Amino acid sequence: MLATVEPMPYKFNESRRHKIPKARYRVTNWPEYDAGLIRRGSLTIWFTEEAVAAWHAPATGERGGQLVYSAIAIETSLALRLVFHQPLRQTEGLLRSIADVLGINIAIPDHTTLSRRGGGLTVLPKRIGRAEPLHLLVDSTGLKIYGEGEWLDQKHGIRSRRRWRKLHLGIDADTHEVVAVELTPDDIGDVSEVPGLLDQIDVEVASLTADGAYDGKAVYDAMAERHPSATVIIPPRVTSSVAGETTTQRDRHLVLIDGHGRMGWQRRSGYNQRSLVETAMFRYKTIMGRKLQARTLPNQKVEAKIGCNVLNRMTGLGMPVSARVH
Repeated sequence: MLATVEPMPYKFNESRRHKIPKARYRVTNWPEYDAGLIRRGSLTIWFTEEAVAAWHAPATGERGGQLVYSAIAIETSLALRLVFHQPLRQTEGLLRSIADVLGINIAIPDHTTLSRRGGGLTVLPKRIGRAEPLHLLVDSTGLKIYGEGEWLDQKHGIRSRRRWRKLHLGIDADTHEVVAVELTPDDIGDVSEVPGLLDQIDVEVASLTADGAYDGKAVYDAMAERHPSATVIIPPRVTSSVAGETTTQRDRHLVLIDGHGRMGWQRRSGYNQRSLVETAMFRYKTIMGRKLQARTLPNQKVEAKIGCNVLNRMTGLGMPVSARVH
């Protein structure tokens, strides 16, 4: 006698369950976006005339050895490494071939110079040329690193603790550009990095949107100190409740959630814009890669900042404008 196989619990109402069709979108500016994608591979986008003009470091007038290559030369070299996913030695060869093809008489830094100067390089954040206030979206993601633990796993089959770095990003909700970035070890909390991200922004911030991991007093205090009139849009914890008068933004969020539910609060507060920062993190991992190439933390910090500058330049070349297909 054959045994009757009972269906799994989640399949009981499969035939009667309401199906939500997947939303479909169409790119409305495909010719412009396609041209921008093509320009991303152009060497002149990354090896600019400004970089060539300031390639050699100026004399400092001090005693001792002088730097041969300027900071912009090292940054341009490391940016080319990230764009074309090359190790340092192959990046040195790429730079030599570019100089030969363009007929430029400049000295090319070797791979040891790029590694040594990369750790102490100061990468300035992109300045925001805008008059209107900034709508800031903040989130973090993990980037894999290749260290001793990974080598032992592959050679001896030893299971060790996975290691990664945490990339903290601040995104402009209007232009999708990265306006603040910081790379930390994986044991650093998200809330503690918000003041440092805000210090990188020298324009007025109209709002800050983040997920529930940033629901902490330190975030509200940092915003109140630097941008008192800004709106903070962070979902409070499920166990939170209003105690006394609703004098803070967080209390007003709780009252709105009690009246309209969390989905209603998301629509009314504009919290759904936070998905743009997740899209930016996906673009970073897709274009730059999910693993850091540098081995030490100072070099990894520089790599992350240069990667965000590269991402901003690609964003400036063209972004898709999508419209939902009904």
